[in-house]
Amino acid sequence: MADPVTRSAARLAALLALPVALLVGAGTFALLNDDADPAATPPSPTATTPGPVPTEPVEVAAPALTEREGIVCRALASQLPAEVDGLVQRPVTDGPEQNAAYGEPPITVTCGPPAAAYEPTDQLHPWGGVCWHPNPDGTVWTALGREVPVRVRVPAAYEAPFQHVLEFSETVAATVLTTEQVC
Repeated sequence: MADPVTRSAARLAALLALPVALLVGAGTFALLNDDADPAATPPSPTATTPGPVPTEPVEVAAPALTEREGIVCRALASQLPAEVDGLVQRPVTDGPEQNAAYGEPPITVTCGPPAAAYEPTDQLHPWGGVCWHPNPDGTVWTALGREVPVRVRVPAAYEAPFQHVLEFSETVAATVLTTEQVC
């Protein structure tokens, strides 16, 4: 059993520490909230200012698939997010089981396009377990070394297109098997 003096000192310390901790927490919250003022924060560097998203389907071609490719693409499409970086998924004209589109202008994902041709000197990007190959202008990115190729098209209207491509890496890595290490 603790003596009364020790117990009294512990109570006093607790009574003093609690208000000090609350004041420090409130001060930190206030400082962080000042930095989060939306009027003072510049827009995200990864997207254009979103406008109204059309509801009509995005025109996307559906490449012919083998039975196995169809299974893989359906698995991929079923795991794609409903929203990417604030851009809502939209319907597509062909192959909803293998294609997806987001926002306006639409970012598109196609499962089963022709494999990307690339040179050994091309820059490849190993992001999130996927080796991505960009076309020269950085608007089309193809996953390399996968059982079925996956292509992400990011219109030039978006800044830093690779940021949008990263949003799909985890899903591609989880659903489309690696057949060869390219990166």
